[in-house]
Amino acid sequence: MKRLYYAAALLLAIVLAMPQYGYSIPAFARKYGFNCNMCHTSFTKLNDFGQRYRMNGYQMPGQEGTEQNVFQTAPPLALRTTTGMSFSHTKTGNTSGFNIYGLDFLAAGVLHKNISFLLIYTPRIDEPAADSRGYDSAGPVQLASMESANLVFSNLVQDILSVRVGRFEPAYHGISSKRSFYIMEPYEVYTFSTPSNNFVFDDNQMGIEAGGFSKTGFRYACGVVNGTGSSPDNNKFKDLYASVAQVIGRGEGQNAGQRIGVFGYYGWQPTTPGSYAAPTGETDGAGNKTFYRVGGNICLNYSTFSLQAFLMHGQDDKALNVLDSGRQDYKFTGGFARLDYSGLWNNRLLISGLFNWVQPPSYDSSRQIRAYSGLVRYYLGDWTAVNVALHAEYTHRETGKSEPFKEDQFTVLLDFDF
Repeated sequence: MKRLYYAAALLLAIVLAMPQYGYSIPAFARKYGFNCNMCHTSFTKLNDFGQRYRMNGYQMPGQEGTEQNVFQTAPPLALRTTTGMSFSHTKTGNTSGFNIYGLDFLAAGVLHKNISFLLIYTPRIDEPAADSRGYDSAGPVQLASMESANLVFSNLVQDILSVRVGRFEPAYHGISSKRSFYIMEPYEVYTFSTPSNNFVFDDNQMGIEAGGFSKTGFRYACGVVNGTGSSPDNNKFKDLYASVAQVIGRGEGQNAGQRIGVFGYYGWQPTTPGSYAAPTGETDGAGNKTFYRVGGNICLNYSTFSLQAFLMHGQDDKALNVLDSGRQDYKFTGGFARLDYSGLWNNRLLISGLFNWVQPPSYDSSRQIRAYSGLVRYYLGDWTAVNVALHAEYTHRETGKSEPFKEDQFTVLLDFDF
C-alpha cells in the first residue's frame, strides 16, 4: 500500500514539472474558439463570466440574437468520463481496484435568440462503475438517466426574468454539486435521506423555474417541481421553493466578489399509496404530510483562494418519521465548508480541502457523518476544447456517534472531458 502511495506522489511530481499550455472547455469553446478559461477557473467550476454566460441562456451577454445557433455550427456535443484506481481501508479490511467513475454525454446551445437548451445523459455502466448508489443483481452500476433536459427562455424581461422548463439543477443548490471538483466524496448533506421521504436534496428536479438578477448584485429564483427527482410525481401536490442571493463587489462570487444566499423548500409526501396511476406514471398518493428544508450559503474570494460554505436544516412531519413511531418531527442539520486554491500557468494546479458533517436526531445517531477530504488536480495537454486532469483525492469518513465506523479512501484518476 505504501509503495502505491509513493508511486502516485512521484507521478504527480513528474507531471507538475512538465511544461504545459492552455486548455479549453468542450462544445462552447469549440463554438467561440476560446480557451477554457473563458468560463472556468478550473473545470468543472465556473468563473464569474461563465456564471453570467449560464444565467444568460448560454449567450454572450450583450450579444443576444447575433451569435450562431446550433443549426449553424458543428453539433454542440461533449463527453466526460473518469478512470483510475482507488484504495479503501477500514478496520475490517483493505481493497483496491481500477474503475470507471462515470460517463456523461452533454449537448447545449442556442436554438434562437433568448431560447436555449441543455441535455445531459448518463448511460448505464455495469460494475466496476462510478455510482454505487445504483444496484442490480450483479452489484453496483451507474444507472441510465436523463440528468438534465430543459429549455431556457432568457430575458423575457431583460435580466429581470428568465424561465427554465424541464429537468434541471434547481436554484436552491446555492453551491452546485454538479460542478464539484470532488469525484468520490459528495456533499453529504445533499445526499442525506430521511425516513419515509423520497425527496433527495441533491437531485435535479422536473418542473419550472423563474429567476433573474439586477445590476445591484441581487439574484433571485423560485420554482414549482415534482420533488421526486427523475421519478414521476407520487401525489397531486407540487413542491415549492425560492432562493435569493446578494453579490458584493465585482464578479459573481465564483472567483471574484463575495456572495451570500438563503433558500427555502416546502414539499409534500404521501403516507399511503395512491389508487390511481396515470399513463405517464403519476400517482394520486394520499395522506400527504409536509416537510421543509431551509439554509444558506456563502462564497468568499481573495486572490486565488476561494471559500465556500453551506448550512441546511431539515424537518419532516412526524407522520413521516417511522424511526420514532410518528411521535415527533424528524429534524436534522448539516453542511460543508470547502477551501480551494488555484495557481500555476492559468490555474493548472488546484488544491482543495473539504469538511462534511450531518447531525441527525439522537435516535438516529448511527447515521451521523463527519468527513474530511482533500484533493490535488493538475490539468494536462494542449488540445483545442479538450480537458484532461490528473486527480488525486483522499477522504477520511466517520459514520455513527458512539462507535463510529471509519473509512479511508484514496483515489488517483484521469478526468477526461472533450
